[in-house]
Amino acid sequence: MLNRTLIIVTFFTLAATIGSAQEKKPQDQEVDSLKMDLEEEGVMVVDTLVAKKKRINPLAPSKAAFYSAVLPGLGQIYNKRYWKVPIVYAAIGTGIYAYTFNDGRYDRFRAAFKRRRAGFTDDEFYDLDGSGIDPGNPDFSDDALEDAQERFQRDRDLALLITILLYALNVVDANVDAHLKQYNIDDDLSFDLNIQPYIDLNPITTDPNYGLALTIKF
Repeated sequence: MLNRTLIIVTFFTLAATIGSAQEKKPQDQEVDSLKMDLEEEGVMVVDTLVAKKKRINPLAPSKAAFYSAVLPGLGQIYNKRYWKVPIVYAAIGTGIYAYTFNDGRYDRFRAAFKRRRAGFTDDEFYDLDGSGIDPGNPDFSDDALEDAQERFQRDRDLALLITILLYALNVVDANVDAHLKQYNIDDDLSFDLNIQPYIDLNPITTDPNYGLALTIKF
């Protein structure tokens, strides 16, 4: 049951990490305009480009990963992803609890099995119902003790592996999130096309030049 809970927690942690990678944050905008006047050819083009720039800190991902490696959740705080901290501690805490639970059960069954092999009949599983010790007829057989200790040992090792993976995921999430925060992502894109009649007089011959003025704005 604990392993199933641990796997579910791992799944939701991965889902939260993937969802956070798709977040978008508007950036400060700087307008860089380039105007070109081609009146001699009868075409007037105005190109306005909205450029979005943000100061990039190349050390931010490394810092976030280092903080999360030292203390899980600290890198998420550095990235201002405060809502992730409870998820990190819930995931890693569940893994630690599952490891501790299975390790305790493993130690109990192993100690009882070792005493049973040594010929003692005073282990906690020999007389479970309290009806009295009947030598040669334990309530929990030697084979059952061996199977139980192997099962809890397997579950303990699995819980340890999952806990280590969750810890590594916490570090990777902080690093990737710091990278993604520095990307320029915005949906504010526009295109404007304007065509107007154009007339110009030749300064020497005073002959009129007719045409169309094409204005394109991005």
